[in-house]
Amino acid sequence: MSLEELHLNLRNLTPEDYEPLKALMDAVYHDIGGAWPKRTIDKLIQEFPDGQIAIEDEGKLIGVALTVQVDYDDFSNPHKYDDLIGHREIILNDEDGDAMYGLDVLIHPDYRGYRLGRRLYEARKELCRSLNLRAILAGGRIPGYHQHSDSLSPAEYIEKVSRKEIYDPILSFQLANGFQVKRLLHKYLPEDEQSRGYATLLEWNNILYEPAESVLETRPTQVRVGAVQWQMREFASVEAALQQIEYFVDALSDYQSDFAVFPELFNAPLMGLQDRSAQQDQLGAIRFLAGFTERFKTELSRMAISYNINIIGGSMIEVGDDDRLYNIAYLFHRDGNVERQAKLHITPQERRDWVIEGGDELRVFDTDAGRVGITICYDVEFPEISRLLADQDMDILFVPFWTDTKNGYLRVRHCAQARAIENECYVVLCGSVGNLPSIENLDIQYAQSAVFSPSDFAFPHDAVLAETTPNTEMIFFSDLDLTRLTVVRAEGSVTNLKDRRKDLFDLRWRDWSWKSGANLDDQ
Repeated sequence: MSLEELHLNLRNLTPEDYEPLKALMDAVYHDIGGAWPKRTIDKLIQEFPDGQIAIEDEGKLIGVALTVQVDYDDFSNPHKYDDLIGHREIILNDEDGDAMYGLDVLIHPDYRGYRLGRRLYEARKELCRSLNLRAILAGGRIPGYHQHSDSLSPAEYIEKVSRKEIYDPILSFQLANGFQVKRLLHKYLPEDEQSRGYATLLEWNNILYEPAESVLETRPTQVRVGAVQWQMREFASVEAALQQIEYFVDALSDYQSDFAVFPELFNAPLMGLQDRSAQQDQLGAIRFLAGFTERFKTELSRMAISYNINIIGGSMIEVGDDDRLYNIAYLFHRDGNVERQAKLHITPQERRDWVIEGGDELRVFDTDAGRVGITICYDVEFPEISRLLADQDMDILFVPFWTDTKNGYLRVRHCAQARAIENECYVVLCGSVGNLPSIENLDIQYAQSAVFSPSDFAFPHDAVLAETTPNTEMIFFSDLDLTRLTVVRAEGSVTNLKDRRKDLFDLRWRDWSWKSGANLDDQ
């Protein structure tokens, strides 16, 4: 039979399908009792109609998947096939069950080789997701085992099948369809002589499952990010700078953004409030700028609450308790909470001209729109930092930056895009533009802000979700689907995080609590 002759239709099974179903089951299961009685199939269709899936070719029944709902805790533990069967061979469907149990998948012998079994498995998976069920479970026969039972234990046989050293017509197929062997079942189906009574308990996890009791606590799946490619401009006063910032926060809020993002040191033009001669003392000028930070923190927190938007406040200079200077990104939550992330890696220019110090803390922040991390400009060029954040289930990495030349910008951009791919997360890159020759150390800026995604089929072909016009002040938006991150991490073309060789290497954050005088013996 050629592919051109096939006219396939996927649909649900009906009671009228019993006779062709019986013929199919008798042909496939001739060695273990053949077809179920009609009353069994009718009851199954009545109680769980969506779970009974059929494939027909020009009206001819050629494939079937039979499924019931079960309690996950009961059937993810050792059980027998008879535990699914009640009085008079009625299959026990639990309408309140939180998992699906795969009973049978049958393909007509004349139609094998067309991957119709995979089509039925995919339909089951879609049903599991749509019903928000926890998993698909199945007791899988190992009919090839009788050929190796004299030399291999069941566990050894399963291991060799999983390594593709042995082909098993059922287990090999199930493993290829994303199922994992959870345990070995003994005397699962005693009459199954080919499997010697053994079976595998297989499980496919619904990675999108959300328990009903935690619906109000679940993370959002759709997040809108708005960012400002900010033009460095002279300001006559602090009030003028804050007015410009509020204008953009208001605009981003009008578009229902969950985040408003500003670049690194976006308030640096306030150094121009000193006369030019005073700016020659660059250390004095940057300390002068730090004097505005508390006011900005107060005002940005007010804006976050007033406009109902989380604000990534670029970064600002802060004088620490040790009287040293730090480059700090603040996260202003719309509930009024304020958190901070210091820049960890300091550029040679920052050390030389401004004597900036690097921070020593790193964390992921829980927000009402996902788990986020912040790496300020140069920090994104150090992959270990973002990987540590990814290990804490980060969804979005914000990178406020400030670069003066295109080659400096491209270092940040290419590293940011690499972080999105290797950590399977979104990365929001936000920089500043404009020329300010009248202010020392703010002569030129170069930026093309962007939002990057992992590189896989669920995302744009170039893994760029949004991008600004270079060197032009503007706002831009991107809608981020966090569900796609969950899927790509578990089922992507490649799974970078999952496939790391942790048997060969690891990564850890050192405990620097001694620097603050903490007694490590008390930790």
